[in-house]
Amino acid sequence: MIRLSGIRKSFGRQEVLKGIDLHVGKGEVVAILGPSGSGKTTLLRCINYLEKPGEGEIRIGDQALDARRAGKKDVHALRRRSAMVFQQYNLFSHKTALENVMEGLVVVKKMSKDEARKRGIALLEKVGLGAKLDAYPSRLSGGQQQRVGIARALALEPEVILFDEPTSALDPELVGEVLAVIRRIAKEGITMIIVTHEMGFAQDVANRVVFMDEGVIVEEGPPAQLFGNPKEERTRQFLKRLTPEASYTI
Repeated sequence: MIRLSGIRKSFGRQEVLKGIDLHVGKGEVVAILGPSGSGKTTLLRCINYLEKPGEGEIRIGDQALDARRAGKKDVHALRRRSAMVFQQYNLFSHKTALENVMEGLVVVKKMSKDEARKRGIALLEKVGLGAKLDAYPSRLSGGQQQRVGIARALALEPEVILFDEPTSALDPELVGEVLAVIRRIAKEGITMIIVTHEMGFAQDVANRVVFMDEGVIVEEGPPAQLFGNPKEERTRQFLKRLTPEASYTI
């Protein structure tokens, strides 16, 4: 489904991604963990080409893109395969919740407004916001805004949804409602890559967990293995700092 080969990215002299190879199967949910500055978000943005890699190949389904030779047509074709849910929601402040979801349906998928409205209502009901169709972002809580963002991503029927720290901007009491929606989506078999700092959520929802540090993948594996018996010392140090009650011995 998704295959990354030799992805490198630098900002000036700082190399942020140092030749990342990663494969994500169809319907798989992969959680990416790591300390601040490890390259997690940059990797996610490279998959959607919001950041242009210096080199490497990105493949989603049968659409492949070589970073050194990619043109605008290639980038647009790749972006149509995925949708991204951002930390800061990125909603249109002058549009209602429903209009935010309809926007991509009308502009990108060329639906009629009537058809887009029906689809938008169904998706907002799916994320628990059927009563907030006409509310503007300023009238929604952070958790509600993020759920609108998830509905907007689902509207485009992407092959993969990329979540960039979807709960990091939320007050603690609002985190649960967003994680519950993502759990429901995961059960539907949608391919997802989730950059997250929520350890319990990663253990619960992911088929595989990837730990990154200093621009490389240090370790990856099923949640039970990575959290319960990590192979690498750096992984153990990271998990012990965040989950001191971990059962493994360092």
